[in-house]
Formats: sequence, C-alpha cells, structure tokens
Amino acid sequence: MTAHKHVWIRSALSAAAATALMAGSAWAQDSLKIGLLATLEGPFAAPGQDSMRGADLALKHHNGMAGGKKIEFVKVSSDATPDKAVSATRKAVEQDKVQIMIGPLSGDEGIAVKNYAKTQPGITFVNGSSGAQATTLSDPAPNFFRFNSEGAQWMVGLGEHALGKGYKKMFLIAEDYGFPYSQVQGFMASYCAKGGKVVDKAWVPLGTKDYASVIAKIPKDIDALLVVLGGSDAVNFLSQYEQAGGAKPMVGGSITVDQTVLNYKGKRRESLLGTAAAGPMADSIDTPEWKKFVADYKATFKDGFPSPSLFAYLYYINTKAALDGLDAVKGDLSNGQKAYREALQKTSFAGPAGPVKIDANRNGVGTTYITEVAKAADGSYYNKVVKAVPGITQTLGLSKAEFDKMGLGSRDVPDCRK
Repeated sequence: MTAHKHVWIRSALSAAAATALMAGSAWAQDSLKIGLLATLEGPFAAPGQDSMRGADLALKHHNGMAGGKKIEFVKVSSDATPDKAVSATRKAVEQDKVQIMIGPLSGDEGIAVKNYAKTQPGITFVNGSSGAQATTLSDPAPNFFRFNSEGAQWMVGLGEHALGKGYKKMFLIAEDYGFPYSQVQGFMASYCAKGGKVVDKAWVPLGTKDYASVIAKIPKDIDALLVVLGGSDAVNFLSQYEQAGGAKPMVGGSITVDQTVLNYKGKRRESLLGTAAAGPMADSIDTPEWKKFVADYKATFKDGFPSPSLFAYLYYINTKAALDGLDAVKGDLSNGQKAYREALQKTSFAGPAGPVKIDANRNGVGTTYITEVAKAADGSYYNKVVKAVPGITQTLGLSKAEFDKMGLGSRDVPDCRK
C-alpha cells in the first residue's frame, strides 16, 4: 500500500508539473514582448519621457493587445548617443528576447540602430522618432521601418516662409550630428535656391551648456537666427541669448519650439511669439483625429505637457503601426517574420496629424506643417498652423537627379553663404 501510495503521489506531482508547464507555454504563446527604447537620460530626457507616453497611449488604444496577444513593453533607456542606443537595444533583443523593437529617439541613434538591425535579421525594428535622412536613404536595413517622415522632410516650405517674413540673411546655430544636418538641408534647399543667404554656421556638440562663444559670433547685420537645437540645448541657448541681450527673431527646427521647450520659463519665452518652425504635426491641427489624440493624451497623462510633443506623436504612430501589423497577421511572427514585414509595408492609417504610410525604403511620406508660436487664452504657448504641405517625400520636392546632385545633408551641404 505504501509503495502504491508513493507512486500515486509521484504521478500526481508529475501531472501537476506538466499542467503548469503547459499553462506557462500557453502564456508564452498568448503574450509578446516588444522592446521600447527612448532617451531617458541626457539632453533629451524630457522628450524621452513624452516618447514613452506616446507609445503607452498607442498600446492603450489597442486595449493592451495586438494580434490576439497580450503586449508587454520592455522599456530601455539611452542618452542620445549611438553607442548607448545600440547597447540598450542589444540588451532588449539578446537578453530580454523581444521579437519587435521600437525606437530610438534621436538621429544618430537611428543610424546606429539601423546598422545593428542588419545583424538581427529575425527581429523587426520600428523607428521611434529619429529623423536623420541616412537611416533610410543610405544602405537601408530590410527589417527597419520608419512610419514617420524625417528631419529634412519636416522643414520643406519653411525656407519660403522665412523669406516671406523678410529674413534674407540668417545665422545658423545647430547641434553637430545627423538629425540637424537633415533639418538644415530641408530648410536651405529651397531657401538658398530662392535667394536666401545663411552667412555662417555654428555647429555645437549635443549637450552644450555654454553658448557664450556662439552668441559672440552672431553678426549684427543678419535678419534672423536659424536655430536647430532641441531639449535642454534649446533651453540653454534661449536663456543665455536672453541674458546677453539678444533680440534677433528666430526660425526654429522641428524640436526647437515644440512642447518640450515652450514650457521653459524665462523672459525670452515672450519673444518666441511668432517664431516660425515646421514639422510633421502642430498643436493647433483642427481635425477630429488630432483633437481626440490630444484629449486622450491629457486624460491619460496628468504629468504630461499642455499638448502632446512631437516625440509623443511620433512614438504613437510608429507603435500603432507595429501593433496594426500584428493584428493584420494575427500575431504570426514565424518564417523570419516574413508575413509581418509584408503587412507593415502595406500598413497605412489616418493618423492624428494626417495619413501615415511608407515608401519603398520603408520611410514615411507625410504632411509638413509650417507653424508660428502663439499664446492661448490660458497663457500656454502652442504652435499654430500657418500652412500644410502634403505628401512630402525624401527628395524634398526635387527630382531624384536634382536631389542626388545635392547629396545628403551635412555640415557643408547645402551651402549658400555667397
């Protein structure tokens, strides 16, 4: 009897263990880990926090599910440097075993992660908000998708707008890496062609804190400043330019006067009123889709900004695309994720700021909004739409031959000092 009892107990325990193993296996099949990378350290820490909000909102709109699976975000952080972005991505992919990776935030990070993606052909990478041209225009990775348009596309039309305001001679201050190169090219391509002059350029390292030498270089006879800085870099420059008595009007890059910067306190903030900028979204877009997006953001994140930042918006649309693609294939990531990537290539939807779709290089084609900073009745600052320019591709309205002749944006391309 004792022996039979021991056999029965062992059998029961084995059955229980098998049941637990099967339950664990079912859970593994019914859930999916997606890596989520943003800059929660360094000069873009505030934009990085809002990026996470955008991704979280997209997942909330999907009820935490995609392709019939419960989605778990594995969140990792970088500091806007390529090495840290790749290190964090590698951890998520190789240690945490995510099957899809969303991110990064900044331009050179995007180029670095694109290159890392080539070493991981079984993983699909979806951009966060990075906007350097070279990520998708130079030797693109077949498993890297960017549903947002990029930094040069975001500035198309702003050069003509600046000329219309009488800004014929400008001085440039910009961070010295891939995204600002793209932004400056998008602005200067048409600005230079139509007679504008950028008389000199000051390229500064990302994370610059002291702008005294740059401010001392600004010529007296210019009409305006072209400022392509973001995050704490933009705030530091604005504060120090104010303290130095600077009074030239500004034209901003896409993140120079977005919500992550407009909320800084200082006298110079008043002088930002009327500042022209451009980007793939604007605070005052008057459509039901945008109004719902803003309302949902405010209701969900009490610690957020008065309106979603550019980063929240871009992480939202890229995350939504990743989740929509999973729905399209019912969560099937087999065969090297072939069906999933084919679904992503076909993915398009009416985003909060306009249609979202990608081209053959897996890069976004979208609307650019020319904006000016305005003040709301409650005292908050926002970017008011002046003009919308739809369907901007990576050749910036030029023929491919014209664009190829100009080349990718860099410190010296294009140039219109004379």
